[in-house]
Amino acid sequence: MANRLKPDFIGFVFAKSSRQVDRNTAERLKALLDPEIRAVGVFVDEEPERVAGLCRGGVIDMVQLHGEEDREYMERLRNMTCVPVIRAVRVKSREQVLSAERLPCDYLLLDAYTEGIYGGSGKAFDRELIPSLRKPYFLAGGLRTESVAEAVCRYRPYGVDASSSLESGGYKDIKKVEAFLKAARGGYAADGRAGRRTGGKEL
Repeated sequence: MANRLKPDFIGFVFAKSSRQVDRNTAERLKALLDPEIRAVGVFVDEEPERVAGLCRGGVIDMVQLHGEEDREYMERLRNMTCVPVIRAVRVKSREQVLSAERLPCDYLLLDAYTEGIYGGSGKAFDRELIPSLRKPYFLAGGLRTESVAEAVCRYRPYGVDASSSLESGGYKDIKKVEAFLKAARGGYAADGRAGRRTGGKEL
């Protein structure tokens, strides 16, 4: 599916969840993946040595941190690998987002806060809490085919991220994924930017 639809990113979830994959599965999927599609490893408070090992092994091209990883953690990871790092923020306030922007990461990912859930809840957050940011960010949280183009034009994220809204019965639905990508790219084109930088987790 991914190679045919060509999202810019796909996610390999290594954190405990219904979408979790192990290293062997991720290696197999990466070997089949079009090299133009970047594989993003999604982690929650994983040992940085393991994360770096997946990077060095070519299993993932980017790292997405969804837990309580702090500045010290990111600096340790930076010393072990040079792949881009995305820091997920479960948004509660503008100040929280601005604080996260000061961390040693390359991108932010802004998602909804849900107690006990680190991502993929399918819920939206109050996007008026998004401050003016210097760092590029991915917008997540409740994005659907019907809403993604408007969100792209209004909030101008670097990229968009969706997961649960693209599923049927717990699996990615190719028709939903295709429609979402078309809508997202249409939003970027209408905004005067290339219709790329789209991604979905666990395609």
